[in-house]
Amino acid sequence: MNEHYPFVNPPLPYAYDALEPYIDTQTMYLHHDRHLQRYVVELNTILRDQPELQNLSLPELISDPESLPEDVRQGIINYGGGVYNHILYFNGMTNSQTRAEAEALFPAIVRDFGSLEEFFNEYKRKALSVFGSGFAWLVLAPDGTLEIVTTRNQDTPIADGFCIVTGMDVWEHAYYLKRFNDRAAYIEDWFHVVNWEVANELYKQCMNNLESQRENAPSTPPNTLGAPTAEQEPVPAPETYTGPGSGLDELP
Repeated sequence: MNEHYPFVNPPLPYAYDALEPYIDTQTMYLHHDRHLQRYVVELNTILRDQPELQNLSLPELISDPESLPEDVRQGIINYGGGVYNHILYFNGMTNSQTRAEAEALFPAIVRDFGSLEEFFNEYKRKALSVFGSGFAWLVLAPDGTLEIVTTRNQDTPIADGFCIVTGMDVWEHAYYLKRFNDRAAYIEDWFHVVNWEVANELYKQCMNNLESQRENAPSTPPNTLGAPTAEQEPVPAPETYTGPGSGLDELP
């Protein structure tokens, strides 16, 4: 994946049939080579006429939507988020059993959810609660705890200050060929192919980033009650794309 425009669709980190019998080969082909490819094409089409945005990385583009030009903001949220979310999703799956590799993540899951069973149950409940299309994410919150959050369409938790550990795509195109409209069955399938080794590494990166932010945060001022001293003045209160898609425009 290019770090900035023009973006490309990275290859899957495994064969198309590697996740059988849980995620079928045809779904992986269509999901990666057509759905994700469309998002890449549409994002590049938008950025082609936005030179001031072309040196931004994908996370930089989508982490602060309000900073984007209004005329391309929603397009970048949709297609930039689609590229970012799908790469995380595909890279977060594997055909090998990697739960034993999550030596940092699993103790944190037990700490914040009570047990692995309670974690899986809560993840499934949240994923089923998404109305229509979206994602269910395991994230690290700014306070250092793990949470399960959902987003609609191709929105991303990084725009809300969360750090992503792993993510489940619950758009119907992720499972319809095999499971039809049975999202619950797909969720059970997805639990069999989560790459816990990757999730563990992302969790450690999130924790390192959080610790760095805390170390670089301004120190607490001596006047902990918040009243202005003789040398301080009180702080006043603040005043109150549809471009071409390589022949795939009908895909959601």
